[in-house]
Amino acid sequence: MPQRHSKNNNDLAFFTYEEKRKLGYGTQRERLGKDSIKPFDACCLCLKSLIDPLCCQKGHVFCKECILECLLAQKKDIKRKLAAHAAQHKQEKEDEEEKLMLQKAREIDAFDQQNHGAVPQHNGRSRTLDKNGFHGANSVKVTSYEEEALRNMKAFWLPSATPEAPVKVEAPSTETICPEGKEKLKLKLLFPIYFTEESNEQRKKSSSLESSYICPSCKVTLTNTLSLVAISTCGHVFCKKCSDKFLAVDKVCMVCNKQCKERNLIVLEKGGTGFAGHDDHLEATDFKHLGSGSGLGLWKPAASKS
Repeated sequence: MPQRHSKNNNDLAFFTYEEKRKLGYGTQRERLGKDSIKPFDACCLCLKSLIDPLCCQKGHVFCKECILECLLAQKKDIKRKLAAHAAQHKQEKEDEEEKLMLQKAREIDAFDQQNHGAVPQHNGRSRTLDKNGFHGANSVKVTSYEEEALRNMKAFWLPSATPEAPVKVEAPSTETICPEGKEKLKLKLLFPIYFTEESNEQRKKSSSLESSYICPSCKVTLTNTLSLVAISTCGHVFCKKCSDKFLAVDKVCMVCNKQCKERNLIVLEKGGTGFAGHDDHLEATDFKHLGSGSGLGLWKPAASKS
């Protein structure tokens, strides 16, 4: 009789290591290809080719329309949150005033009952019942405190009387933030950038249908493998080697001869979205755990490693 191994032992009440491995249990790693990485000339918001590109001080590049819509949406959201916060503050103030009025009413009622005792409640000469349904010398007026307690009584077993937890709106920040770097961003801090396109002769040599960009200094085709530097004063884009060799030394743009300082040299962020790793280790990971009571797995995304 052949010996039973873990690979063909499938009648146990639990999953063996081999069965988990076949189902893809655990952390799955995969080398990312070119299609998984955002190109350097793609917008960080719409992930499409840049149209009228604008760059922030941290090197994140956006389409002009995309970043303007994003900042406008943030301002509208801030305005809505400020209105909600102001309404909540006003409501809290009104509730505090109402509590003070109820406290004064309780004190007056307690003073009346202590000094005058039980007073019969009659409406005129007809000696009809009062609003609480009592008459005679033994009737006692229901205090406003008791009325409030009856009115505000909460019963968790009744849907109509279930208590609700108040939602407190915190005071929002009035600063707009960069959607990519999460730092403070203002419209005046954005500056346009300009890529240098290949000439017709270079395009014929490369036999490429799509237009590509080159460094205006060394004429090297710009790709994701190169680090790019933009000048915030004029917006021209160079490769990192030319920037360190010429711009950082001469402090002059080699295209328009405009003066620039070292703080004006902005390193553009490389490609990479929330679904992709980049830089040296192009590897993404996902964790897959088994669903309870079934052999099917449920995907649980894990952080991408870069």
